[in-house]
Amino acid sequence: MTGRETEILDLIGEGLRNHEIARRLVMSEATVKTHINNLFAKAGFHSREDAVLYAIGTAEPGRYHRVD
Repeated sequence: MTGRETEILDLIGEGLRNHEIARRLVMSEATVKTHINNLFAKAGFHSREDAVLYAIGTAEPGRYHRVD
């Protein structure tokens, strides 16, 4: 994952929505969605819930892995 993807994942873990992430990082919502799609593909997430569980550290061990 890129640094920006990791940053967005952390914000997803905080419960922010795409438009809130866009405002916080001063980028378009479309750019946020692109980063989210990329990180989902890299980490094997199937839903936003998967991403949140991973970001807050409660995902099932070994279920997901970070790809750098």
